[in-house]
Amino acid sequence: MTTKKVERRIKIKFRIRKNVNGTAERPRLSVFRSNKQIYAQVINDITGTTIASASSLGLEKLPKSEQAQKVGELIAENAKSAGVTTVVFDRNGYLYHGRVKELADAARKGGLNF
Repeated sequence: MTTKKVERRIKIKFRIRKNVNGTAERPRLSVFRSNKQIYAQVINDITGTTIASASSLGLEKLPKSEQAQKVGELIAENAKSAGVTTVVFDRNGYLYHGRVKELADAARKGGLNF
């Protein structure tokens, strides 16, 4: 059973995904945020494959914003090792604020362009 908050985020997500698509030259950096963890994936939507991923599951106990920064650095490092330097950012229906913004800024500092 979904709540009104989740339904709202899903509507926003579909509205964003109409315009944001990942290609081989410029894949999509998708962010998922749960209450305790944060996940990021670099996805090629044409072939439906995940090129690189990172999450806060294996990280030490830190405040959530610092976890998001670490995941941003990890996803930038993993994407660069896979040969990806430019991406399209998909905030997945979340506001560009807080942990999502921290992850995006850390990924930019790590060398990803978007």
